[in-house]
Amino acid sequence: MDSSTIEITHEFPAFFRVHKDGRIQRFKPFIYVPPTVDPQTGVISKDITIAPEIELKARIFMPEINGQDQKLPLVLHFHGGGFCIGSPFDAIIYSLLTSLASKARAIVVSVDYRLAPEHPLPIAYDDSWSALQWMAAHSTGKGPDPWLNQHADFGRVFLGGESAGANIAHHVAVRVGSSGFDGFRVHGLFLVHAYFVDHEPNKFTPMIRFLYPGSSGLDDDPKLSPKADPGLCKMGCSKVMVCVASKDLLKPRGEDYCEILKNRGWEGTVELVESEGEDHCFHLFNPTNEKAVVLMQTLASFINQD
Repeated sequence: MDSSTIEITHEFPAFFRVHKDGRIQRFKPFIYVPPTVDPQTGVISKDITIAPEIELKARIFMPEINGQDQKLPLVLHFHGGGFCIGSPFDAIIYSLLTSLASKARAIVVSVDYRLAPEHPLPIAYDDSWSALQWMAAHSTGKGPDPWLNQHADFGRVFLGGESAGANIAHHVAVRVGSSGFDGFRVHGLFLVHAYFVDHEPNKFTPMIRFLYPGSSGLDDDPKLSPKADPGLCKMGCSKVMVCVASKDLLKPRGEDYCEILKNRGWEGTVELVESEGEDHCFHLFNPTNEKAVVLMQTLASFINQD
């Protein structure tokens, strides 16, 4: 066997390793779930292509509709996975978003942004912004997807995600504030166990520097650290929910984020929700856990409250 096929140049435990021949070996198994009607919730899903030239896709989840003219809140979701693993087509996200669409009675669009390191950051941010633009094109009722044209309430749009996906959701919300859309309003932002960085390197810093060439991986990078973002005060939504878990190493980042929003001139409201005794993204790995059920109900209430 050619030694180049087994020699490893980089390894980041729990995420991936890089072989000398350039192959990326991800450690988390990908369990594909096709779009379908979920038998437990009645949520129907389908896959769409946002930008065929870059193979940018998404999956849409829609709860049961009561009447052809019913309008529902619209959620743009960004999955977690350290910018390098995860997909809306994976079983774990399928379970999460069928639950969210059902409990919140909302249409959920989850973006299959391109993953690093094959597609280095900031590509994931750019793909996610393209997804928002695609979604906004439906606000006139003449977009490419009939579900959004007919049933989405573009006065009640939400952005959200978990871990690295929460980081992306924040970035998109800030960018909305600098750009704006006619007939399209981002009402709220929910961040679950958000991945933001600190001023000191930690065990994840070498990986983020590998995934994001040219970035320090520290809190002077505005994409990785909200306090370094000059556009934060213009963030384009009126309310934010920040969810943290008491055993999560990222909990202080979520708490700091709330304080930064309160002290930087942003005029919306921010709420902090803590899951006691739980760790990072526990609701993904044990969705029937009592506290996971409470968290999903909390997100649903946030989406449905004025």
